[in-house]
Amino acid sequence: MQPRVTIAMPAYNEEHYIEACIASVQAQDYPRELIEILVADGRSTDKTRDILARLGMDDPRIKIIDNPERLQAAGLGKMVKAAQGDVIVRMDVHCEYAPDYVRKCVETLEQTGAENVGGAQRAKAKTFFQRALCAALTSPLGVGGASYRSADAEGFVDTVFLGAFRRRVFETVGMWDPKAITNEDTELNQRILESGGTIFLSRDIVVHYYPRDSLRTLAKQYFKYGRGRARTLLKLGRFTNIRPAIPFFMVTGGAAMLAMPPLWPLAPVALATYALATGAEAVRVGRDVGAQAIPTVWSIFPVLHVSHGIGFAAGLWQYLRKPDWPEEPEKLGPKRVQLRAV
Repeated sequence: MQPRVTIAMPAYNEEHYIEACIASVQAQDYPRELIEILVADGRSTDKTRDILARLGMDDPRIKIIDNPERLQAAGLGKMVKAAQGDVIVRMDVHCEYAPDYVRKCVETLEQTGAENVGGAQRAKAKTFFQRALCAALTSPLGVGGASYRSADAEGFVDTVFLGAFRRRVFETVGMWDPKAITNEDTELNQRILESGGTIFLSRDIVVHYYPRDSLRTLAKQYFKYGRGRARTLLKLGRFTNIRPAIPFFMVTGGAAMLAMPPLWPLAPVALATYALATGAEAVRVGRDVGAQAIPTVWSIFPVLHVSHGIGFAAGLWQYLRKPDWPEEPEKLGPKRVQLRAV
């Protein structure tokens, strides 16, 4: 017997994307009657709620969950509490999902016995800058060798993109940290692993996302990533691997060379080595996009590294002084069965 599935989708001011995303859910080949669609709206100020209300009139599976905190993690927790599904499929509005996405998630959960499964974070481009960024994100210098960024990778891993969870995860491990600004998925996955659970990355689970479209928005994103990962480190006391801290060590090492006169002779060598390494990698991954993309790819690497490293330092400074997480994660209670009127 196939399990009931809850789609959990946070949203805020998504009038340009929400209808297409809902349509991709409605086009899934999983049995229609076994899917409910929950959207946690952060009190959007555009037409997002109006669109959802209109769609809900034709499809009663669609329900709006109020999310006044506007944080994705808080909205995800609210949706899990309201969910009737035995499998919670976390979705993002800015993604495109294969028609068999939900079915493959459920099948992979059953085949592997994992607590969470997902696919690779496949980047897709509309603009020239996004094409250059997609090239940079294929490089180990861009993603740090993260398995979940590779469409060819498969197996048990430390995290996946988005994810499909067994309901029992939230009853035993707890839910997403409601105050997490970013990195909420990785933090939850780390708790799953520390509890003895497993996470599986499948090549058959296909989802694409559109990355940022400028250096400015990319820098802002990776600053937030760094800050969120510092918060996770302080909260849980460890990482599953050293990868998230490498940009921080690079930035602090560079700052130390500039601040300490005895190290000044090393600064030009270190800078030249970094420039040569990133330049060579920009040529390697950027040439498939075109020669004109190579300088843009080259410029993307320091933005990724420096923004993440500074964000990590800012997170350490912020959360060492004022931790904002509970001592224990909130856990989900038993599922309430909805009774149908006779």
